[in-house]
Amino acid sequence: MFEEAGAFENSRRFYEKYVAPMIHERFGKYENRIAVGLAGEGSDCFGYDDFISRDHDFGTGVCLWLADTDMQCFGAELSAAYSELADLHGGKKLSVRLSERRGVMSIHDFYSNILCIDCDTKGCTLTTGKWMALDHSCLATAVNGVVFRDDLGEFTAFRNMLLKHYPDDVLRYRLADELHGFSSALQVNYARSMCRKDTVAAALAKDKGIRAAMELFFLLKKTYPPYYKWTFRRLSELDKDGSFAEKIKRLSEAGCSLSKWENRPYDPNSFNFDDPVVVLTEQIAADINRMLRERGLTKCADPYLERYVNEILP
Repeated sequence: MFEEAGAFENSRRFYEKYVAPMIHERFGKYENRIAVGLAGEGSDCFGYDDFISRDHDFGTGVCLWLADTDMQCFGAELSAAYSELADLHGGKKLSVRLSERRGVMSIHDFYSNILCIDCDTKGCTLTTGKWMALDHSCLATAVNGVVFRDDLGEFTAFRNMLLKHYPDDVLRYRLADELHGFSSALQVNYARSMCRKDTVAAALAKDKGIRAAMELFFLLKKTYPPYYKWTFRRLSELDKDGSFAEKIKRLSEAGCSLSKWENRPYDPNSFNFDDPVVVLTEQIAADINRMLRERGLTKCADPYLERYVNEILP
């Protein structure tokens, strides 16, 4: 999913130099049942670790994922052996939180804890209800990083199932929700708030609309957005020509200027294109509409996104 760099390279070296030999020597008969990689919570698992992010919960380590029966059989012994290596070679000031994110864990618990649901990792299925309950960023966290080894295949099978993205009916429900969120916030309530001279409400509408626009982009790209502080960075990576990302950036930096709304009565059928926020809103809406048409979700070219809610619902 991401190029191996930074923490990935360090973790692979740690695995190959220390962890793999330890497993081979002390747990040889279980060697092909232990999945190893670096994934889950933390900016390093997204390949986004930098000097700033290393002020907390930072250090070299790997995750070792076991099936439930193996966890009961030799999990405690493997965990003790891994902890010895981490203490010696992973950094002497590992935080408790980082220690919990690395080391030995069951495949079931890894996915269930991140997704906040009880995952059927053996059957490799999720019900529609569970899909609907999932948070986008939690899904991104569940499938990030790299897997160094997984002979058993159970960890990777569930990971690949999640990577296929939402089932069509769930995707449509989520698209409809975000289309409504964008349209109500930026195409309706922003103008209302500015006409009322309520710049706080207008700023909140703008923020909600930006979030919805980015969620729509990821949904239409069939990719899960990461935790909010990394969402725009990941969007910028996916946006090949950079035009959508640039509009989002400009909209986020645009102020709610009352001078653009002086002596302007509210008119739901008229756009105030003197306000850059309105201009950017309609440009972004047109981009989203184009993506909807490219994916065969509508044939209409109207940039008013509320009109597509019922059309897209399953």
